[in-house]
Amino acid sequence: MAHTYRITLLPGDGIGPEIITVAVDVLKVIAGQFDISINFTEAPIGGAAIDATGNPLPDDSLKTCQDSDAVLLAAIGGYKWDNLPRHQRPETGLLGLRAGLGLFANLRPAKILPQLIDASSLKREIVEGVDIMVVRELTGGIYFGQPKGIFTTETGEKRGVNTMAYTEGEIDRIGRVAFETARKRGGKLCSVDKANVLEVSQLWRDRITNLASEYPDIELSHLYVDNAAMQLVRAPKQFDTIVTGNLFGDILSDAAAMLTGSIGMLPSASLGENSPGVFEPVHGSAPDIAGEDKANPLAQVLSGAMMLRYGLNQPQAAERIEQAVLMVLDKGYRTGDIMSPGMTQLGCRAMGEALIEAIDLLKS
Repeated sequence: MAHTYRITLLPGDGIGPEIITVAVDVLKVIAGQFDISINFTEAPIGGAAIDATGNPLPDDSLKTCQDSDAVLLAAIGGYKWDNLPRHQRPETGLLGLRAGLGLFANLRPAKILPQLIDASSLKREIVEGVDIMVVRELTGGIYFGQPKGIFTTETGEKRGVNTMAYTEGEIDRIGRVAFETARKRGGKLCSVDKANVLEVSQLWRDRITNLASEYPDIELSHLYVDNAAMQLVRAPKQFDTIVTGNLFGDILSDAAAMLTGSIGMLPSASLGENSPGVFEPVHGSAPDIAGEDKANPLAQVLSGAMMLRYGLNQPQAAERIEQAVLMVLDKGYRTGDIMSPGMTQLGCRAMGEALIEAIDLLKS
């Protein structure tokens, strides 16, 4: 009996429409092979939504996402909208989507693929074998804390304020996701904070430490965020699973992503408790190459695989997509961002065609 799913597509801006088209084509082929039925609905977000409605996250778009089984997001933003007021910026739409769906846990893998190891800016012996999962808290911390804003003091001087705040419940919730994630991986969890100077980080460390008693099979360690950043580029293989707050996770997950050689290769998942997850590539909208068929669609396709695994409980279908990505890389196919001597450069559409060919071969 076929499983039927409702998927909301958020193509967004820049290269978003190009790469999401490839991902949808791949998902349609996979669905046919695994007796899955997917109903796709497209909705605007980010700059495209601003141009159409004046709102980076229209109410109809959020409602469509809330009514779906999972959301596949491409990329948002671009130079065109950089000078808009904060509440009208594309990024505000993304924050609103996370809040509207209650997405508190962001899972961002950084895994070195053997075929791309020489694309890393670090030495082979440093990055070979790296396989890290960063679990980032998404709906609390300094991005959402109150008070926030730019205020005028009594002396007439402007003062910018943002508040980093976490409750025990918010920390425990993301902590449990991280411990469970580590349990499915290498059994090691590193919690990153700044407890030596921030009271909110002192609470974070206390709560994560308390949770450790529920997970005696997990090896827990702690690092200050500055040391963690240094260790990521000095000896990244020491890490298995990292858990941290919103701001630190935003920074460290990008640093971990670049260990792999191209941010264009990495997917991510944002999960809640009883809501559809959002699955998106780590990279941005790359407006400078939009419409030129130069974009790398692999992170978007791998985000579709994460959606199948974490959002729709279809791990076998996800694995076939991941195998297809490895197959096309083994054949020497590359987009411009991961191109190296002796390889064959493909555009976005051609890479999608190569993936579908590989998926058909894997079926047989």
